[in-house]
Amino acid sequence: MEAIPLPEYEVVNLENIAPGLRGMRILFVNVYAIDTPRGGWTLVDTGLPMSAGKIKLWAEDQFGRGTRPEAIILTHGHFDHVGAVETLAADWNAPVYASVEEFPYLTGKEKYPPPAPEVGGGLMAVMSPLYPRTSADLGGRVQALPSDFSLPTLPGWRYLSTPGHAPGHISLFREEDRLLLPGDAFCTTKQESFLAVARQKPELSGPPAYYTPDWDAARRSVEQLAALRPRTIAPGHGLPISGDEVAGQLAEFAAHFERLAVPEQSRYMR
Repeated sequence: MEAIPLPEYEVVNLENIAPGLRGMRILFVNVYAIDTPRGGWTLVDTGLPMSAGKIKLWAEDQFGRGTRPEAIILTHGHFDHVGAVETLAADWNAPVYASVEEFPYLTGKEKYPPPAPEVGGGLMAVMSPLYPRTSADLGGRVQALPSDFSLPTLPGWRYLSTPGHAPGHISLFREEDRLLLPGDAFCTTKQESFLAVARQKPELSGPPAYYTPDWDAARRSVEQLAALRPRTIAPGHGLPISGDEVAGQLAEFAAHFERLAVPEQSRYMR
């Protein structure tokens, strides 16, 4: 696995990524808040377990004391993206939306496939057998995203089905300014490496390889996102990036996905 380094000037401040979008990093994963037309906001992903308090404080700092989102949207159900969802959904009484393909993992019915530490790349991959394979048990609280690819509370946005890293993984896109939230379809840090995660030097990299069971689907998902020609990217892992060069960089990454993203060995390789 390789990566495409990006010029430093393309890095965007998490607190002010684009109009109506801000984010917060929780150790090695990002959560995002998107403004809604009614003056409210919607939360995208909920970070690691035990991060509910931190997310609430951040939200109140951004939107005022006692704030609550109009909705919570989940890109997928891995533990580092839904760690606080049960607490937040209950405390805020907020609806939770996800792809129906993720429901088995969000309702306690199924575990994700075992991780693949043999992909190599660094300490994060080596430690992956310690990561939880279960995520959340939302029961009837989780709702299916609309079949027309619209996003509840977010006119002007749509979601795309981008499986590979998870069966029901989705990405979010705003056409107006070509703003993309790819979730974990790809990253802007080499997520397998603890050093890369700590340095946060921006580079286009594949989905976290130790937790990606379907590489053919992952490649098709990145190709689909590259076809959008995004100008700003706010990923689940790594720093947001923006600029006229981003679309070309992502197109190059998609064209060479096998070399740049797919590990040489994995229990999920054919």
